[in-house]
Order: sequence, then structure tokens, then C-alpha cells
Amino acid sequence: MANGWAQDGAVQDQIDDTVADAVSAARARMPSGESAEHCALCGGDIPEARRRALPGTRTCVPCQAGRDASVRSAGINRRGSKDSQLR
Repeated sequence: MANGWAQDGAVQDQIDDTVADAVSAARARMPSGESAEHCALCGGDIPEARRRALPGTRTCVPCQAGRDASVRSAGINRRGSKDSQLR
């Protein structure tokens, strides 16, 4: 049951939107096309199993792990402030 200005199901709508945004962002980051045989960052070989499992890959596992660790989320905070939730 929603209170104040929020409609019924507003919290679930926010959760659904957050999940949909995360899925869209992940799909946009997925590589496509033909995989490279050598890493674009370090020049090392990319194993055949990785190229088959992830078509379009351009980096080896260690380089991709480093890139993934540096990704920062700049998403929308749909939770709002505590003050707005208490009103």
C-alpha cells in the first residue's frame, strides 16, 4: 500500500526500472563480431575457448578483469532521501 503521492506498486516499479537499466547497460557493453586473436591491451594471446565462449572479445581474461574492476556505476538513485520517505 502506497502512502502520500506514491501510487500502489511504486516501489516495485522502481526495482523493475533499476533491473531493466542494469540489463540494458550490460548488453550494451557486450562485445560483438569476430574475436581478436591477440589482446588489444597487452598483446597476449586470447585462448580459443574464450573466443568461442564470448564472440567479439578483444581482451584477455586478466586485462578484462582489470577493466571490469574499474567500471563505476553512474546510475540514477531512485531511492530518494530519507526525509522524502518520512513525509
